[in-house]
Amino acid sequence: MKMVISQHKNPLNRQEADGWDHIILALPSTKWPKVPYQDVLERRARRQGRATDHWFTDLPNERDTRVSWATIKPDISAFDLLTLARHLVAVHWDTPPARMAIAAPGLDDELAARVMEALVAAILAREPLPSYKSKPKAQRELRTIALFGQVHKQDFSRTLAEAEGNHLARSLTVIPSNELTPARYRQRIATLAREHGWDMEFHDITALKRIRAGAFLAVAQGGTARDDGIVHLRYAPKGKGKKPALALVGKGICFDTGGHNLKPAKHMMGMHQDMAGSAVALGVLLALTKLKVDFPVDCWLAIAQNMISPTAYKQNDVVTALNGTTIEIVHTDAEGRMVLADTLTLASKAKPGLIVDYATLTGSCVYALGTAYSGAFTNRRELLSAIMQAGVASGERVWPFPTDADYDKALESDIADIKQCTLEGEADHILAARFLNHFVDATVPWLHLDLASASNKGGLGHVPTATTGFGVRYTLHLALDMKSGRRL
Repeated sequence: MKMVISQHKNPLNRQEADGWDHIILALPSTKWPKVPYQDVLERRARRQGRATDHWFTDLPNERDTRVSWATIKPDISAFDLLTLARHLVAVHWDTPPARMAIAAPGLDDELAARVMEALVAAILAREPLPSYKSKPKAQRELRTIALFGQVHKQDFSRTLAEAEGNHLARSLTVIPSNELTPARYRQRIATLAREHGWDMEFHDITALKRIRAGAFLAVAQGGTARDDGIVHLRYAPKGKGKKPALALVGKGICFDTGGHNLKPAKHMMGMHQDMAGSAVALGVLLALTKLKVDFPVDCWLAIAQNMISPTAYKQNDVVTALNGTTIEIVHTDAEGRMVLADTLTLASKAKPGLIVDYATLTGSCVYALGTAYSGAFTNRRELLSAIMQAGVASGERVWPFPTDADYDKALESDIADIKQCTLEGEADHILAARFLNHFVDATVPWLHLDLASASNKGGLGHVPTATTGFGVRYTLHLALDMKSGRRL
């Protein structure tokens, strides 16, 4: 979305308001300050009589200016503020605007800055996603956002970078599986790498056989296209000295049938989005690149399909992972942890400052949290505070789960070093994390995000679509603001 964000010290007066088709106002929750058409807004808010803190109306002027407004409590959480911003923006998109004015009169500087950032983020999140309709809906491109009453100029570079990364993640995730095969996905990634100056290496089936990445290959052997593999991208800042890298790892299952443990139709629907973790990893890499961060970023994408065929892996198979661990296969629909196992091993070898992996991994995490939070697992208890705080601060909320070693008892195998999972499914999100832990170098800090909130009906926070791109905004807060990652 190409646009100009202009910032004005002067407040939004009535004459200025009459020049705009769309206005958003953020007001104090105590006493209203003087605003254009105040008598009209107060009267119509009373008339609507809804038990809410936000409203909208059309002004009685020549433009029929659409105005949405809300009262903002000083202690509003980041999640609630982003959600409110989504609602305030939504009423303007019946006919998408070309210009939008925003004002936050009466709010203190800090709260006003938070409100402006949330509203800009919500507006940017409205950029359309790929559509395959034969008659696509006409879209008018938003060209200008004007902020009024800004005492201090605000830097929106991070909001813009985050929005671009989030949009990339969501755009890739909604593409149907016949359009986003592993081969075509890799082509898109190669295009991105050329555009943004990333180094790119692809470990194809032959290369993975050479290094004996048996966990990944077990999943890949069910397909006939033989286009699965692990992509490694690297962003390296020039002339910044040596700093520990942030490693991003993403599960990229372009379609998941469940293999021989075939999914029923209800649960197979939507499995083209089982690559959401890899899309989020790419979105984070893009955002950090746009921000020209001063530390290197490695991105590892496990791209495959879990297909049913005569050659597909089966229950009771025993395979040997890249790090030499032997794995007893218990359920072929637990393929995500298999492709991640070898990918995490590769990511660990370079000893990054922090590994963050993203995966739509388990249904049990959705059962535990619903789809408004994602699950967080780490091998460093001392990171728990930073992990949770990043969720609070970003508005992309996570909840930590235990990863104690005694959970490993459920994964003990009579024939191999470890079971892939259990058939009971109890605490599978925790067992999946314990399984993955076996493939992460113990000297490397690691955060595993089970993306229960990759899809949330009606949108989530500032994002208006069911496909949320959850994780991009969160990771920027974790990597740039918290005592984590390169700052360990």
